[in-house]
Amino acid sequence: MPQEHELLAQRRANMEALAQLGVDLYPHEFDRTDTVHGLVTAHGERAKEDLEATRIETKTCGRILAIRSFGKANFLVLSDGRARIQVYIRQDSMPGLDFQVFKLLDLGDFVGVSGHLFRTKTNEFTIWASGLTFLAKCLLPLPEKWHGLQDIEIRYRQRYLDLIVTPGTRRVFEARSRTLAAIRDFLDARGYLEVETPMMQQVAGGALARPFVTHHNALDMRLYLRIAPELYLKRLLVGGMERVYEINRNFRNEGISTQHNPEFTMLEFYQAYSNYLELMDMTELMLSEVARKVTGGEDVTYGETTISFKAPFRRLSMRGAVCEEAARRLGREVTEAELRDVGSARALSGQLGVEPARRRVGQGALRPVGRRTRAGHGSGQDHGRGVRDAVGSVARAADVRLRLPDRGLASLQAEAGRLGHGGAVRAVRRRLRARQRLQRTERPG
Repeated sequence: MPQEHELLAQRRANMEALAQLGVDLYPHEFDRTDTVHGLVTAHGERAKEDLEATRIETKTCGRILAIRSFGKANFLVLSDGRARIQVYIRQDSMPGLDFQVFKLLDLGDFVGVSGHLFRTKTNEFTIWASGLTFLAKCLLPLPEKWHGLQDIEIRYRQRYLDLIVTPGTRRVFEARSRTLAAIRDFLDARGYLEVETPMMQQVAGGALARPFVTHHNALDMRLYLRIAPELYLKRLLVGGMERVYEINRNFRNEGISTQHNPEFTMLEFYQAYSNYLELMDMTELMLSEVARKVTGGEDVTYGETTISFKAPFRRLSMRGAVCEEAARRLGREVTEAELRDVGSARALSGQLGVEPARRRVGQGALRPVGRRTRAGHGSGQDHGRGVRDAVGSVARAADVRLRLPDRGLASLQAEAGRLGHGGAVRAVRRRLRARQRLQRTERPG
């Protein structure tokens, strides 16, 4: 098998030969009448006799994925990324220059083809070419045909290459696009307003994550790339917008893998005059409707697992979910009391093979257990309430603190520490201190 540098040299030699023939190596356009996908969709099922009787002329283009020659009969396989079609080439059916161009083509090149549709003796839907136009030369060889692109690292880092050789990759892009469109349709129909909030922020707020740091030269100011849009969306609620949402890019300077990208898309929506139960109901309806629009049904197959998006979803607390899954794995009953106690929670982590987090108590001690026990299990129909319980408890504690001045901030902080969820705790503490300062300035004398 030729080495890669030999293949590169051969492709460059072919390109130089095309130039010597007077072929434009970088044409600006190609006036096609049909796409490959359009041809296959419209005529791919028609019978051989029907195609011969109507003699459909076409002009299309695409990337060459295969080249085969059998004596005077030559074949190309063209792809536009959505469908493939075979092209039949004979020297006596096209101008001499066009056939010379064919002899200098390589896998991956782009060409335009004109001709009529027919079926071969093997009943293959094909274009009988009467003209061939060179469009672009592929200088780097494509991955080997039968094994495809096996290197996961290359597939994620060179998506363009993955798109060329893996048909299913494009379908993922298309499904994602339809998903975002369906989410927007769902929220717009319910009176939500889509907004855009700053991506560079003075405070990395709205979540507990390590941010990317940048510097604004004109303002001589340190800024952070957004880790969450929450704070700005809530300010819009304060300003009188009752229903807002944003589909945004967030950046978190943390771990990276094929499942965790430091740059990712998030949906956040906020609705005034509602509680979490109403929004849970709406989330169920949204997921069900989006699944139907994107896939045609409410059951989605991922790998060997079937995930149902049919409402209503099962609802459970975080502690309840961890108890259930831990009991399933250990073969014994696990109570919430075991999770509330730091010592027993750490012991349970050891039995489950989960390394306990350091200096975490209460709700925080559940996080490593919850992440490991729930990973890869279940149908996706679970609503978790544990975080909501923790945040709600801290918020209620803040309200009590303002009504009971004899209760010191230290005792409230101790209670907040027991509840965990550090980001929410710190936010409540800052709010308490701000209100205390305001109360001191309002006191007479």
